[in-house]
Order: sequence, then structure tokens, then C-alpha cells
Amino acid sequence: MAKLSVEEVKHVAKLARLAITEEEAEKFAGQLGAITDFAAQLNELDTTNVEPTTHVLPLVNVLREDVAAEGLSRDLMMKNVKDQQDGLVKVPPIMAE
Repeated sequence: MAKLSVEEVKHVAKLARLAITEEEAEKFAGQLGAITDFAAQLNELDTTNVEPTTHVLPLVNVLREDVAAEGLSRDLMMKNVKDQQDGLVKVPPIMAE
């Protein structure tokens, strides 16, 4: 098992903006080493006849057809607008002048 150095673990923690103690760095060094060893084992597999996939299950999105439809008329929409001016919806300002 290739154990990562404590300095490497601290560097990764710093990149991830994590505060870890010296004891945690030593503990994580062994754990991260085991993970990298497992990844190395996966690289040894023969995947010549395996098609690349993005998901293990054959999922397909079910989408409706994009069809243009008639929208509401301006008069009907403006009927429920509390404050309007020149056919536009008037909203309170969000920035002070």
C-alpha cells in the first residue's frame, strides 16, 4: 500500500480549504493511499471491448416535443397587475438613487 506523505495530505487539505490536525493528516495519509492503490488496480483492467458510458443504467430522458403555442394576451395578463405604466409591469426599485 502506497501511503501518501503527511505533507501531501496537508497540501490537499489546504487546496480543499480544510483545517486538519497533525493526527488527522497521519490518519488520512493511509486512507488516501489505499484509495490511490485501488485506483491503480482499476487501471490494470483490460477495458478494450468495453464501451465508455456515463451511467451504469441505460437511462433516457423523456421530454415532450418543443411546440410553439399561443401565449396569453397582454390585456388578459395586465388585468391582474397591481401597478403598470405604458403597458409594462411597474416594480419597486431595488437600488436607492
